[in-house]
Amino acid sequence: MRNIFKKIAYLEKDIYWLFHELLKSDKMDNVNGQPNPAPLASLDQWEDDLLERYPDPANINKEKSKTEFRNYEAPPRDTVKEFYRLNHTYQSYAFVKQKEQEFLSFNKREMSVWEAFDFLNQLVDDSDPDTDLDQFQHLLQTSEAIRADGHPDWMVLTGLFHDMGKVLCLFGEPQWAVVGDTFPVGCAFSDKIVFPEFFKNNPDINNPDYNTKYGVYEPNCGLDKVHLSWGHDEYIYQMMKPHLPEPALYMLRYHSFYPQHREHAYGHLMNAHDVEMFKWVDLFNPYDLYSKSPTPPDWKVLKPYYEDLVAKYLPSTLKF
Repeated sequence: MRNIFKKIAYLEKDIYWLFHELLKSDKMDNVNGQPNPAPLASLDQWEDDLLERYPDPANINKEKSKTEFRNYEAPPRDTVKEFYRLNHTYQSYAFVKQKEQEFLSFNKREMSVWEAFDFLNQLVDDSDPDTDLDQFQHLLQTSEAIRADGHPDWMVLTGLFHDMGKVLCLFGEPQWAVVGDTFPVGCAFSDKIVFPEFFKNNPDINNPDYNTKYGVYEPNCGLDKVHLSWGHDEYIYQMMKPHLPEPALYMLRYHSFYPQHREHAYGHLMNAHDVEMFKWVDLFNPYDLYSKSPTPPDWKVLKPYYEDLVAKYLPSTLKF
């Protein structure tokens, strides 16, 4: 059954991409004038772009050198730029609040952890140059890299779950509202955000309530009071909030917040506790970006360990 789902996913992806190319030729987002849901050829192209922007494997990947990542004949910059054009145009304060209300009630579906991974694997994509493994195997490589370095088991579980929020795509969300660098909304957009020029069409850019340095926030109010652009980070953070320790929750919630943990653009909104906890975010991120390897994990060997680990921290089913 899983192989049938994969074949269907491949066919749907090909049709979807062809349709997108036709739309691009007409310089439209889609037939209704709404944002195109799939500007990237692969959900992983955003992470591939990060490898290009931040090429520092930090010695995590033992099988591939730094120069072997991003092995495209020509980097797909046009598709990545189109992705961020849509992302920066539509990720407004009102949009984020709407999505929080829509999805954080977790009333779409209830699944066991292992059913959820099978569901996630419908997003398998064979266009990623760094791996042809499915979503679960990428997550397993991340968690195994963390485990190999002797980190606590809750951090291993964090690696396994950090991209689970991509199931939002299977609930009809466009890619630009699922992946991508995250950033605060409700205050001025930093020029340290990738492709800042695309914010020119965001409805918040001329709103005096939202376009100042602090906007709706107070100086050093703490990131727990700040709304970031909507995506898989916030979604999985909220889902795991009752189950994992605070360092793990920071890793989940802020692993895509590159304007801060790489560019340090929003320190004026952080408090002392955020600064301390971001040490965990900095520790986690290289395992996500640089653990990809062509060697698949041996799930038969690893399965008992992960079944015990999941049972230790999580209930038998999760609400999505």
